[in-house]
Amino acid sequence: MKENRTENQENGRQQTDAEQRTDIKSLPYPQLEQWILGQGEKKFRARQLYQWMHEKHVSSLDAMGNLPGSLKQKIRKTCVFTVLEQMTCQVSAQDGTRKYLFGLADGNMVESVLMRYHHGNSVCISTQAGCRMGCRFCASTLDGLVRNLTPAEMLEQIYRISDDTGERVSNVVLMGTGEPLDNYENVLTFLRMLTDEDGLHISQRNVTVSTCGIVPGIYKLAEEKLQITLAVSLHASSQEKRKKLMPVANAYGIHELIRACRYYFEKTGRRITFEYSLVAGVNDQAQDAEELAALIGGLPCHVNLIPVNPVKERDFTQPTAKAVQDFQKRLEKYRINVTIRREMGRDIDGACGQLRKRFAERQDA
Repeated sequence: MKENRTENQENGRQQTDAEQRTDIKSLPYPQLEQWILGQGEKKFRARQLYQWMHEKHVSSLDAMGNLPGSLKQKIRKTCVFTVLEQMTCQVSAQDGTRKYLFGLADGNMVESVLMRYHHGNSVCISTQAGCRMGCRFCASTLDGLVRNLTPAEMLEQIYRISDDTGERVSNVVLMGTGEPLDNYENVLTFLRMLTDEDGLHISQRNVTVSTCGIVPGIYKLAEEKLQITLAVSLHASSQEKRKKLMPVANAYGIHELIRACRYYFEKTGRRITFEYSLVAGVNDQAQDAEELAALIGGLPCHVNLIPVNPVKERDFTQPTAKAVQDFQKRLEKYRINVTIRREMGRDIDGACGQLRKRFAERQDA
């Protein structure tokens, strides 16, 4: 860990001239190969370096045993070598869910979550430090957006969790802190590296990208020819209610959003997932279920009902179990495919942004 901290401190100093340095762990293999050749090195060195970073997940250049010292020195002088530092980890006594807080080289922190299912381990990662979307029920957005994460910082969340547990990650969800489509180019590079055969080689069908509804980004993503799952945070059945819960609705209306979702399905053949956080007395009534069924009817989709995770800075409350089940039954009556999301890690800081915020508050106290 001391070695990791030294690497991170060095990377922190590198932030001042980051534009002149190469973010080497964010380079897809073809670009890494070009960088290696540009250094006057043999092409096979790119394969060795890529394996150390993306297959073996080493946290120090010194651990790269078959690389010559001269190449390591070039990397130290001209590159950023990203390694996240584990600040803390909360483990649920109920289901073994592990929530991580990682430190970035510039002092920012991001959250990641490991959830164990019968079909394999799923990791939920952050794509930004903070968020500017302003969703009313989310702790991630309380302090606004600090900055986008790089592809390396997204990959590192998975690498550090995998190494910490000694277990393979088979599913990845971009549903932590941040809006993935607000960090589009970095997220796209991350997706291609994550699913590339030279790295973790996770199936695209095992990757989910969640968005609060940035319509141009959905249309753009539809053209990328990816087989990932698109999850849309809907959370309301009408434009009026959605505007109260999600400021993004002021820019992109709910019907405009659904049209973009239909287009995504037409281009990819991938069923849309709609995330719907149920808030007692706000969007959990019979009329809401009927409006929702009419809104998404005919679109191949799946609805995840999520009893809202209370955040102390907000006044939203969770509906009763009966209210949630009644909402599910009403949707099923209209032949909507729907499930109630299993609550994971409720006994720890489960909601997005809670762990990061509380850790920062303790540090400032």
